[in-house]
Amino acid sequence: MRKSEAKRLIDEAYEAWNAEEWLTAAGLLEQVLAHYPDEKRSAVWWYDAALAHKFLRNWAKAYELGREAAARAPRGEGDPAYWNLGIAATIQRDWATARAAWTGFGIELPDGEGEIRGRFGPACVRLDTGGEREVVWIDRLCPTRGRVMNVPVTGGRRFGEIVVHDGEPKGHRVVDGHEFPVFDELLLFEASDLPTLTVTVNAGEAADLDALITLFVEQNYGAEPASSLNVLCACCSEGTHEQERTVHAGAQSVSLAAPEPEARRLLDQWAGEALPGRSWSGLEPVA
Repeated sequence: MRKSEAKRLIDEAYEAWNAEEWLTAAGLLEQVLAHYPDEKRSAVWWYDAALAHKFLRNWAKAYELGREAAARAPRGEGDPAYWNLGIAATIQRDWATARAAWTGFGIELPDGEGEIRGRFGPACVRLDTGGEREVVWIDRLCPTRGRVMNVPVTGGRRFGEIVVHDGEPKGHRVVDGHEFPVFDELLLFEASDLPTLTVTVNAGEAADLDALITLFVEQNYGAEPASSLNVLCACCSEGTHEQERTVHAGAQSVSLAAPEPEARRLLDQWAGEALPGRSWSGLEPVA
């Protein structure tokens, strides 16, 4: 391929890019890269070709081309080629490459090999399932994965599932003067087998409802009052950010994430603590 032909294809690639025709753009860039993998501008072309496949959710190609982009990027300087490779390698479950990508970006990881199970703090993720959108709190396990710590109201989504999220925040939530990023979900990485239930509870005081929520959280289950603002999830309560809710006494609908026999046992335990005004009824599964 002559350089004049390569230049024409690159121009066409970025015309397609500007039109968000990602498959065409990536294909044209790959044609050029097959002949000119290490030109002065090749690192940018590798990165953009990988990014186009990321937009297409073609993770195998994003991983393949992302490795080439990262191989031509400076380490430890926050180059986005490493971040995109970290996402793609995580989705491919290539933990060695994911670890190398995050450290190449400049992120310190927990010691060890294999799957990354760190504590990267709370954040929010905008779930996207069949056009429905819901923002939930997550406990981040690595720079791109987090465990859902709310009981989602979106059908089919579950407390405790692990999601992969994008790297660029698309908004923020401010709680008690602290700012938390809101990321877009890329995919469901690991499903949760905890069913979602609803129950009506009567609480004499707001503290009674807090006690119910704490009882479920201590068993690694979820409990979400309908009146809750969900401003911080249970995973945040161990650090400097305390869990904050708006809850009220009286009859309320509460979403639970627990096996039904366990939910009944915990509800009975809560109601049987000889405190006035505590009762529950109508425990039902959510489809």
